[in-house]
Amino acid sequence: MKNVIAAGDKITVDAARTILEAGGNAYDAAVAACFMAMVAEPALTSAGGGGFLNAFPLSGKPIIFDFFVNTPSGKIDSETLDFGPVHVDFGSARQEFYIGPGSVGVPGIIKGLLHTQERLGSVPIKTVLEPAIIAAKDGITLSESQAYLLTLLEPIMGYEEDCKRIFFRDGELITGGTRLVMPEFADFLDVLWREGSDLFYRGEGAKQLLKTMSPGGLITRDDLENYEVYERKPLVTPFQGYTVLQNPPPACSGILIDFTLRLLEESGCTSNHPVDQAHIAAAFELTSDIRHHHLEGHIYDPGLVNLSDKPFFKEYLHRFQYIFSLPAERYNEPAGKGSTTHVAVLDKEGNAASVTISNGSGGGVMIPQTGIMLNNMLGEEDLNPEGFHRYIPGRRISSMIAPTIVLDNGKPVLVTGSAGSNRIRSAIVQLLINTLCNGMDIAEAVEAPRLHLERGVLDVEPGFSKKQMEWFEQRYKVQEWDEKNLYFGGANSVTLEGGHGDSRRGGSCSIF
Repeated sequence: MKNVIAAGDKITVDAARTILEAGGNAYDAAVAACFMAMVAEPALTSAGGGGFLNAFPLSGKPIIFDFFVNTPSGKIDSETLDFGPVHVDFGSARQEFYIGPGSVGVPGIIKGLLHTQERLGSVPIKTVLEPAIIAAKDGITLSESQAYLLTLLEPIMGYEEDCKRIFFRDGELITGGTRLVMPEFADFLDVLWREGSDLFYRGEGAKQLLKTMSPGGLITRDDLENYEVYERKPLVTPFQGYTVLQNPPPACSGILIDFTLRLLEESGCTSNHPVDQAHIAAAFELTSDIRHHHLEGHIYDPGLVNLSDKPFFKEYLHRFQYIFSLPAERYNEPAGKGSTTHVAVLDKEGNAASVTISNGSGGGVMIPQTGIMLNNMLGEEDLNPEGFHRYIPGRRISSMIAPTIVLDNGKPVLVTGSAGSNRIRSAIVQLLINTLCNGMDIAEAVEAPRLHLERGVLDVEPGFSKKQMEWFEQRYKVQEWDEKNLYFGGANSVTLEGGHGDSRRGGSCSIF
């Protein structure tokens, strides 16, 4: 077996490779890649966010490490709350995001990554963090794709002076080819390997974070000190003779992907080669219905509907089989680009790591003396379906993040996941269909044209047949894109045979 790595930037991939070459395993490499992404992919992630890592260790049982963001417990006072909109121009659409201290949820990424590496890693944490420390101290050359992502988020990256000191030169946002240096983050990481996560949750990092919360923010000292990493059992989906390991609740992603795959398989659609894209679009339509009517605002309810319940599933299977004679419906799924990145690693021993980390769209707020931008999870419409600041304190925010591992006869054969907010589940379903049903190799599967249904609008990349487009246009309002776009996610993926970094978000891969 070979080592295979795919991630959102070549510099991120190189960090993981360095660790594997130094004797580390997939978990050491994945954690190193995540910390490097905080330097090389600053528009997509930060140490102030959260995420999930799906682990299939050769020596043990599969585990989902949940270190996503918690809701804070601070008093919500509309007079002092620092929470406001910025507008981001994506070319074909202009979108509103809410940022500021009042948009920040309790970060989990630092504790989660260190916990995972301690549990499953094989080399010292100093070794794991060293590539990111060197990169942050000496600087990296910002890629064109990462620079483009920064331009999309310019109103957020320039929200306060601490942000501007890192991402602006002479009043202008940095461009591709610029040397990006983050000395304060390098210093923070250099202390982190010595003090561990207490630095961020109880020590000087906590002290500095709490300064950003007063006034206008909601995170308290208790929120930081009480934050826990959860180890969960993955959701298991049998599909086409394989076993798909998914992110379980309180995340919504896994149960929706599970339902979509079962709907396509049990309806007989997966016996067609290739699987008809019309059937995939129809399945997305029904899972949007499920999310809208049964999951949003109910994920913690004791009476949450069991999507595996036979009568419930049969009802939707019946609707799916007759969907082409029924009118299309619209469901109010909030749109969102999402500052998220994904890392996939298979090492030569057979360990698999799939990790997705996110900073929301970025809260525009830096923790003093650390170089860390905080998240804006409380200001992301799709993460707050009941409205902003209507949460119960101390809970995990439900997420669409879906790090995924596919097993064949109990061994990992595909490690995938995606960035892309609501498009995560559609990107992963299409990648699984392309690899497990349509026989594509991983590069073809990642780069194949994608579609996504949201609010009754079917967004489609170029490359679908005329017949498929005609059917789409009969049923949905169709938005055709001129080229592949980051809107449709970044599904960096690896298999036993190879890997591929999604070009939509500047992804990269290494096999050795």
